[in-house]
Amino acid sequence: MRGPHNIWRLIRTGATFERTGAMTVALEAMEVSPRLRFAARLLGWPFKWLGLKGDPSLPPVTRAITALGPAYIKFGQILSTRPDIVGPELSEQLKYLQDKLPPFPVAAARATIAAELGEDTDALFSEFSEPVAAASIAQVHYARLKGTGEEVAVKVLRPGIERAFRRDIDAFYYAATWIERLAPFSRRLRPTDVVAHFDGVVQGELDLRLECAEAAEFAENTAKDEKLVVPRPWWDLSGRAVLTIGWAEGIGLNEIAAIDAAGIDRAELGRRVLTLFLSHALRDGFFHADMHQGNLKVAPNGDLIVYDFGIMGRIDEYTRRVYAEILMGFIRKDYRRIAEVHFEAGYVPADRDIDEFARALRAVGEPIFGMEASRISMARLLAYLFEVTERFGMETRTELILLQRTMVVVEGVARSLDPHLNMWEVARPVVEGYIRTNIGPKAMLRDLWRTSRVLSRFLPKLPALAEAQLQSLEQHRQHPRQPRGFGWGAVVLLSCAMTATTLGLALLLAHML
Repeated sequence: MRGPHNIWRLIRTGATFERTGAMTVALEAMEVSPRLRFAARLLGWPFKWLGLKGDPSLPPVTRAITALGPAYIKFGQILSTRPDIVGPELSEQLKYLQDKLPPFPVAAARATIAAELGEDTDALFSEFSEPVAAASIAQVHYARLKGTGEEVAVKVLRPGIERAFRRDIDAFYYAATWIERLAPFSRRLRPTDVVAHFDGVVQGELDLRLECAEAAEFAENTAKDEKLVVPRPWWDLSGRAVLTIGWAEGIGLNEIAAIDAAGIDRAELGRRVLTLFLSHALRDGFFHADMHQGNLKVAPNGDLIVYDFGIMGRIDEYTRRVYAEILMGFIRKDYRRIAEVHFEAGYVPADRDIDEFARALRAVGEPIFGMEASRISMARLLAYLFEVTERFGMETRTELILLQRTMVVVEGVARSLDPHLNMWEVARPVVEGYIRTNIGPKAMLRDLWRTSRVLSRFLPKLPALAEAQLQSLEQHRQHPRQPRGFGWGAVVLLSCAMTATTLGLALLLAHML
């Protein structure tokens, strides 16, 4: 229920950050201005005593986030991949949130499995371990299948997690509603829509049957990708609260020292993480949207292992083309073309000045190209980008939230492996390859062929429709006082002609290719 009781939840959030000392640490790490820091402290201080205590053994921000619950942990996981935004020290502390949270008892996991699958764990597995990883929504156990002895990972939802998330999401909805009412300028950012999008993503994560399906689809799409391992799911051992998937042994991408000790080329691995993400987003329109270090491993032979498919992103073909053209514009420093694409896609209101927008984009792009990657401050860059979106009246595009968020996370992961990685240089061959295939004459012919296939489904109905309309026209000619309608006869006949022409042209061009 999104009622006033959520005020208490929001107050307690600020109070918890103040009580744990996280408020000061977070604001300083994100380079917030002294004036805003003072205002935040002033608002939070009177309610400090209402805050949750958290685990005193943890650093302040990690302590506050874990005390507040799973929805806050999700945001913390994103920040853990961005040392260039929150600083290397805080980023390192937040990595605790990826897979090292306190586990729940094994007995509870066994009970969930028995209830979900209809059999005890002893009947299903010859071996079932203590938790090997615990995150905000679920924890993972190592197991061996009874009979075959095959190694698997068994993911089990935390007891009561749906209720915990619902409580947090309701508070977020309440806050977003009041932000829109009290700060009209914020409406272009669509806070309520953003929370609704987050809500939808989380609801998908809470049904492991959906994750099982997405793991299978992702494995299918990436079967031919080199040096990528996607464990296969076991449908008969999975349900709403339980997911069983193949076990993959490797080193976590957050274990930099272990990666170096194994002799794995971190720079090459970082490039591969970024390249694979872009390939999946552009080529398939279906990508892993939670690619923090806790969901990635590297095998002893250097293969990248991807798992945890609870959050997956999809983008349609038109959006992929827009995204590719924007990336290509930055790579080529063609800021005018980037601006044109934004206007063509409707991302910027048509009444704004395209030349001014191109100039603002140049101010974003040029410092990136003129500076060594490790010296770029993403915090300052994102702050300037926010100013640009506000100045040109750009609204938040909810269909792009997962893509943009994942791009930020993936770049952070790649740069944690290679601080000198240049995202644009790595992205260039992937984007150029996509554009060659999907933007241009061949893509236009392919689109025409697809259109003709859709239209061809209606061809069997067109003769009868055309005949009926011709008879209607003849009746009108004989009885002119009879209402003629809206001229649908002409429309149908024109549609017949256009369909036949389009189909014939598409078939001819497809044959020529």
